[in-house]
Amino acid sequence: MPATSLLEAPELAAEHIDARASGENFPVVSVLAPRHARPHLRAIYGFARLVDNLGDEAHGDRIVLLDELERELDGPPRTEIMQRLHETIDACGLPLDSFRRLIEANRIDQRKTRYANWEEVREYCTYSADPVGRLVVGVYGRAGEQELLRMSDSICTGLQLVNFLQDPPRDLALGRVYLPQNDLARFDVADDDLAGPQTDEIVALLRYEGDRARSLLEAGLPLTKALGGRAGMSVALYARGGLAALDALENAGWDVFTGRPAPTKWTFARLAFRELFRL
Repeated sequence: MPATSLLEAPELAAEHIDARASGENFPVVSVLAPRHARPHLRAIYGFARLVDNLGDEAHGDRIVLLDELERELDGPPRTEIMQRLHETIDACGLPLDSFRRLIEANRIDQRKTRYANWEEVREYCTYSADPVGRLVVGVYGRAGEQELLRMSDSICTGLQLVNFLQDPPRDLALGRVYLPQNDLARFDVADDDLAGPQTDEIVALLRYEGDRARSLLEAGLPLTKALGGRAGMSVALYARGGLAALDALENAGWDVFTGRPAPTKWTFARLAFRELFRL
């Protein structure tokens, strides 16, 4: 089947996805998680990274590829990443719906490029971001607790918004603007302005959205105590990493055009040590 052979392309192989993960902050965060949870968190992250690669970078018909991935989600799995994922789904009793929503987020990216207001962006996040947190809560056996899911959604939406704030030029190059159109109009910023250079209007827009992201992340922080132990520490590090990214943006004067402001691995390591001392 041609679509299956495309899913097995070298750039979509487990080795490539794992290499991408090692260059990001995920390894620092996952090391705080309980040992039994780490392979499951890696499986979920690998799937999320694969879906994003298909939606943003894959050659050919991306909808066809995403459809094929959803068929493989239903089983039987043929690729290493999906074999890992099915082991995690079976071991943790995770619902397929969260994985389907991550796939659907990337279908949305192929057909929708602008968001009228925050409500539309928030709805998109229920596909692109919130499912990941819900799956993590599920790995810890707490998926039935609605208050925990609400806090998890707040953290994940906040993290997604931080990502949007770090990447306006990259997203625009892909033909997308995730920041709400009514907010752009409020600060007198046009879509094409997000290619740069920096202006006072853009700084005001990004700082405004940054305040929203900070409120979301802080609202979700009680999840760390609710989970407790190393599970809570790992979740706290995701949230505090998002807050550190906002600090990096502020320290860079919200200049997202000459570089991508982000916390360093040393910053994440320092945050990890702080969480260990809080335990």
